[in-house]
Amino acid sequence: MSFITHFESLEDKRSHINKKHDLLDVIFLTVVAILSGAEGWKDIKQFGDSKLDWLRKFRAFKEGVPVDDTIARIISSLEPNALLTCFISWVNEIREDQGQPVIAFDGKTLRHSFDGDRKTALHSVSAYAVEQGLVLAQCKSKGKKNEVSTVLELIELLELKGSIVTADAMHCLKKVAKAINAKGGDYVLQVKNNQGKLATEIAAYFHKTRRDTPQDIKTNSLTLTNDGHGRIEERTYVQLPITPWLTQSQGWTNIKSVIEVTRKRYLKDKETSETAYYISSLEVNLPQIAKAIRSHWSIENASHWVLDMTYREDDSRIRRGDAPENMATFRRFAMNLARLSPIKDSMKGKLKQAAWSDEVREKLLFA
Repeated sequence: MSFITHFESLEDKRSHINKKHDLLDVIFLTVVAILSGAEGWKDIKQFGDSKLDWLRKFRAFKEGVPVDDTIARIISSLEPNALLTCFISWVNEIREDQGQPVIAFDGKTLRHSFDGDRKTALHSVSAYAVEQGLVLAQCKSKGKKNEVSTVLELIELLELKGSIVTADAMHCLKKVAKAINAKGGDYVLQVKNNQGKLATEIAAYFHKTRRDTPQDIKTNSLTLTNDGHGRIEERTYVQLPITPWLTQSQGWTNIKSVIEVTRKRYLKDKETSETAYYISSLEVNLPQIAKAIRSHWSIENASHWVLDMTYREDDSRIRRGDAPENMATFRRFAMNLARLSPIKDSMKGKLKQAAWSDEVREKLLFA
């Protein structure tokens, strides 16, 4: 039952007369039901009714299973930041030491989580431990324009020492680089129009190097090729050390290299190409930098896709109080539990097995 102990610090805001059902019982029920594929309050209630004897192996449930409206009210009343702190506490406990892990920050909007005014749809920023496939943290953001302040909050909360942090161009800011460095992490940040002068200078630097010292490009480049579904993708990474010629690099904390990535895609007779630029606090190390950048690209295709396909997260209409944010945290909690399991199956397959088998469910929870 170690994972539930991380929630013991949560404040129960209900009045004494409304505490018929134990808070930790309801949290345990919610996590386990979601782990078994539940998508909403009615699903959680029905799971609890059908598995009450099993639930009582681990928690008292003296008053049985709450009605779905009570479950909604209790989960909605939880303070999101306090719940996030509990979640991070658990994640930090189960994270493994894997050399220099890549942590990717990425934002997501739950399209149907609005209530009347479509502008109120929940936008959240998540941090992912890429190698393990774990969600390390997620935090609500007041729209995509406020992602930067949310990322800075998560940087403060997370243990980043020895990690490589990746983020898209929105977060290519001196204050973000400084915050990551202050927590003992390294950064790989994409450079686009929000740092127009820097982007232009980096492109010119690579052009100058190709013209004046082409051997430096050859020495510091790595090409990787993937093929599948009738498409071939070729990615060429070039990483060069910072020199005084790059005047726009001044003021960037611990900046050590710039990176050019050219992606060429071949589909039948059609070829497309795009080039992106990055800055990093890492020394020139092509396999390391290629892994970090490639890992960031994989996030939307992995975690976001899993959440959409498994829990239909984008279609979720849970909207009561802080419920959208809290349920998003519980979904990521369940996803982490399933990811950590050695059971060989897809995410959706693991959840189906958990719904059908008490034994499998216990393995996902406690193994």
